[in-house]
Amino acid sequence: MPDRKQNDWIETLPPAFQDYRRGRRIEEVECIIPDLAGMSRGKSMPVYKFGPTQTFYLPISLFYQTITGEYVDMENIENQWTEHDVVLRPDMATASAVPWSDDVTLQVINDLETRDGEPVAVAPRNVLKRVLGFYAARGWRAVVAPELEFYLTKPNVDSNEPIEPPVGRTGRRGAGRQAYSMVAVDEYGPVIDTIYDYAEAQGLAIDTLIQEGGAGQIEINLLHGDPLELADQVFYFKRAIREAALKNGTFATFMAKPMRDEPGSAMHIHQSVVDVKTGRNIFSNPDGTGAPAFRHFIGGSQNHLKSTVPLLAPYVNSYRRFTAGMSAPVNLEWAADNRTTGLRIPNSGPDARRVENRVIGMDANPYLALAASLACGYLGLVNGLEPRAEAMGEVYQEGAVLPRNLDEALDGFEADSALREVLGEEFCQLYSAIKRAELEEFQREISPWERQHLLLNV
Repeated sequence: MPDRKQNDWIETLPPAFQDYRRGRRIEEVECIIPDLAGMSRGKSMPVYKFGPTQTFYLPISLFYQTITGEYVDMENIENQWTEHDVVLRPDMATASAVPWSDDVTLQVINDLETRDGEPVAVAPRNVLKRVLGFYAARGWRAVVAPELEFYLTKPNVDSNEPIEPPVGRTGRRGAGRQAYSMVAVDEYGPVIDTIYDYAEAQGLAIDTLIQEGGAGQIEINLLHGDPLELADQVFYFKRAIREAALKNGTFATFMAKPMRDEPGSAMHIHQSVVDVKTGRNIFSNPDGTGAPAFRHFIGGSQNHLKSTVPLLAPYVNSYRRFTAGMSAPVNLEWAADNRTTGLRIPNSGPDARRVENRVIGMDANPYLALAASLACGYLGLVNGLEPRAEAMGEVYQEGAVLPRNLDEALDGFEADSALREVLGEEFCQLYSAIKRAELEEFQREISPWERQHLLLNV
């Protein structure tokens, strides 16, 4: 029988967890990883079975599944179905409470390695680490701040039925077009309060929370920081928000476009780059004006972001967010304080000069979305790519527009060799194969629209 004595490592856990624990015994540990969709997978165990230096395993085949759970045969993977194990390596800096659990439970994000100690190239967290490694080799450190949009909805237990806004404290269904309304936020007060409670228990900081433009649509803004840490936070936040909603009798969804006549949900990313030695934002000159690096980061984004769209808009539903009148920019133009451009430059001082990527959907895996967006900026920096002239006025569908479907987007992703080199060819090949398989699955479906309008009318 393993020694049930709790080990010294427990006393080194982050302060937020210690505050949540309040001296209580930890009953369970969840060793988790983000899969390709950005959902948590892993193993749960009694605390006496866990230790930071213990070795645990998962089968590599969990990365061979589509969003529906179907497995995909891939010609480039030798002996694919031997399903060899890969090694879980706990990152104890990510240790966090599971506040919706009945018992005191700890969750820890793990990295994945081969048995030889090499990073598993297809693991999303490792893809982001790879991109950040390119920055580090140049003496740079990327800084990001994500914005998370999502919907609270009435529980949808029949997938054939449309998703509906939730019923709030007044007993009335949520109404759209109420952006920044405090009354609308108060309507879902119990859910919001639970989100705050779960965030505090997990040590997650919220910058601001607002009502967005859709019925039951909320936006949470996070503080700026290290991209890997922020991706971990988004990963944790999405799980916590779902659980907070369920506790209060509603659903939370991160679909890009859950309701036909309501705006889509985005994950805007604010990005800047700091010189590691000086701590200076390389986007600004000493006199406060925009530096060449600022232009080159924008140039790289304009040249390569179109190729990354399968990572930023990963499902067939993602492209419904880009329909007319839904407030989502479908271009890669840039401008200061202009929300119709895909690349917006917010008002700021020189130290905070940054580029906001507004084309990312909330359904994107945060690790892959950040990796893709930063990879484009990196290519602009190292290749000195110049941007097009700053856009003027409303430019929703002008200039270089985004692909309008996943098939077209994958063609561009597969053709951009420079981007694939930064992200890793092994990952890119697997990701393309998974997304092509999902498209084939979707093409077999017959939608309610088709039955409604084609059954007796053609």
